[in-house]
Amino acid sequence: QVQLVESGGGLVQAGGSLRLSCAASGRTFSSYGMGWFRQAPGKEREFVAAISWTGGSTDYADSVKGRFTISRDNAKNTVYLQMTSLKPEDTAVYYCAAGFRSYYYAGGRESAYAYWGQGTQVTVSS
Repeated sequence: QVQLVESGGGLVQAGGSLRLSCAASGRTFSSYGMGWFRQAPGKEREFVAAISWTGGSTDYADSVKGRFTISRDNAKNTVYLQMTSLKPEDTAVYYCAAGFRSYYYAGGRESAYAYWGQGTQVTVSS
């Protein structure tokens, strides 16, 4: 079992930056691939970024490549999403997720994530 708590969301002007954090419980965090997803009002949840359990593999949605960076600190049981050059269309609730089993890298496949946080709101004003 993995429990996830996101933080770091807020209101920022277009062009600004935010760093989201996702704190995980459990001793096995370091063996889980992790992902970030987001859901804007009236839209389906979409993939943002993913990272393997070692941090050696990462994937990004085309819409955030070059602007967002996913990273993890296994000693702190935390995964991060550094967001730069934010745009109004990045406005959404951002969710952290953990893969359905250890030592499995789900990448952008939402169905392969079994554990989800409660989400943190990111609002980008124009």
